Amino acid sequence: MKKILIIFIFLSCSQKKSNIHIVEKEDFLILLNKDVQLIDVRTPNEYSNGFIANAENINFKSESFLSQISKLDKSKPVLLYCSAGGRSAKASNIFDSLGFKEIYDLKGGYLAW
Repeated sequence: MKKILIIFIFLSCSQKKSNIHIVEKEDFLILLNKDVQLIDVRTPNEYSNGFIANAENINFKSESFLSQISKLDKSKPVLLYCSAGGRSAKASNIFDSLGFKEIYDLKGGYLAW
């Protein structure tokens, strides 16, 4: 399933304009004041050690990741972060391939927070 998903993401991203924006902490803070979906894609253990207020934890490494994010509102902006930016970058591509309209990825992740 992961190989199919990677191929799907690659084809989707190569055929359309990306809706992904990598933003600095200052811009992320401004976006948090709007009606957004704030998603922490780290593991539950990482999340339990600290998180951005009001963040929903959806573990990128979980087998239920796709089903969980598919329940989110695609028309509402999504703010993503992980520990340092790697997983949230991959997650951003998945959100984009699923048709989410506005995706904001915190540059440097929670470590930059």
